[in-house]
Amino acid sequence: MRSAGGPPTGRRRLALAVVVAAYVLSFFQRFAPAGIAPDLVAAFNTTASSLGVLAATYFYVYTVMQVPTGILVDTLGPRLILLLGGLVGGAGSLLFGLAATFDQALLGRTLIGLGVSVTFIAMLKIIAVSFDERRFASLVGVAMLIGNLGSVLAGAPLSWLAQLTGWRGVFVGLAAVSLVLGLACWWLLRETAPGSAGAASSPSGSRPRFDRTVVLSGLLLVLRNRDTWPVVCVNFGICGSFFAFAGLWATPFLTQAQQMTRSVAANHVSLYFAGFALGCVVVGTLSDRLGRRKPVLLASSHLYAAIWLVWLSGTTLPLAFSYALFALMGLLTASFTLTWACAKEVNPPLLSGMSTSVTNMGGFLAAAILQPLVGWVMDLRWQGGLSDGGARLYSTADFQAGVLLLAATAGFGALAAWRIRETNCRNVWQPPA
Repeated sequence: MRSAGGPPTGRRRLALAVVVAAYVLSFFQRFAPAGIAPDLVAAFNTTASSLGVLAATYFYVYTVMQVPTGILVDTLGPRLILLLGGLVGGAGSLLFGLAATFDQALLGRTLIGLGVSVTFIAMLKIIAVSFDERRFASLVGVAMLIGNLGSVLAGAPLSWLAQLTGWRGVFVGLAAVSLVLGLACWWLLRETAPGSAGAASSPSGSRPRFDRTVVLSGLLLVLRNRDTWPVVCVNFGICGSFFAFAGLWATPFLTQAQQMTRSVAANHVSLYFAGFALGCVVVGTLSDRLGRRKPVLLASSHLYAAIWLVWLSGTTLPLAFSYALFALMGLLTASFTLTWACAKEVNPPLLSGMSTSVTNMGGFLAAAILQPLVGWVMDLRWQGGLSDGGARLYSTADFQAGVLLLAATAGFGALAAWRIRETNCRNVWQPPA
């Protein structure tokens, strides 16, 4: 990271490291319901649709916050919003961990989503304005690799810890972590003047400011750009189906439809996240080295969509094969990370925050719709089966109806990839005549 008159390079690197650490926490909070789904059902006696709403509340807020976050990052810089994000997310985690009722848990989950929703776009902005654009996908891939530690921890490790110590204590502890990271971002980052080269600092006395006219014109420019929307659609299809499945329904699907134990199902989810983490680096680096975006997106997204047909068939797979398939799905899912580079490269460089946030909104909107919708469809088909504890049990046929929605969404994302504009890893935006 560079900026004239900024703090020492070591401090700027530390600042970026802290932001990435906050991103790890964001990933953990995003996928935590999958690791503790049985505990949440037992604690609040929920149906599948209610569990879907509880998990998706995070995505509702995250979706709504994407464009405002992009605007704030482009105008005010990341320092203040990262501090506020840490405070709000910490409060939400504390409330979620202490919730006595389902409504309190919903409110806590809402605050968590609000707090962590600012982290990723702030991180993208720092990378976008501070490094060579030809390395953008690679650097984002590395950041995603590190961030995915949170998703891996939200799988088997969280499931094990929840059974050992209880899930509530985990979220109370995360409240303190969120607060510390927010304060660290405030201390290490420096305010950025609009249009300055540095993402994390600016000369003293140069304070960022919010210009409503400039903001609205910039946002309209991004939204009116016809090259923006195919990228949003790919993110909607690939990222959305990933978040809905891995973020909630994978563990119930594997335990009930595939007859796996909870620990084996959690291992599958962790392997999915590990494959995704590796894929973020592989896909980004491959694209940067080829100097192409579209061929990588097309191949990965179509193969990813095809794998959903296996789960749609309802076949019970050998354990080794199901592990391999989950790892491959994770690797291929990472193709959607190229959409941020594609969005940045077809819009004005100074609007990188807005363009990436609009794109990011697609996947979170899909997850917000799909998580409760899958549960609702399963509840419609439910035949009345109950566990010993009184929780609903769903058949393979029930899950197939939900998986069909996810498969169709993934297929939509793959088809949308054909409409993406090839940028050759360069910014190709031209001012309108």
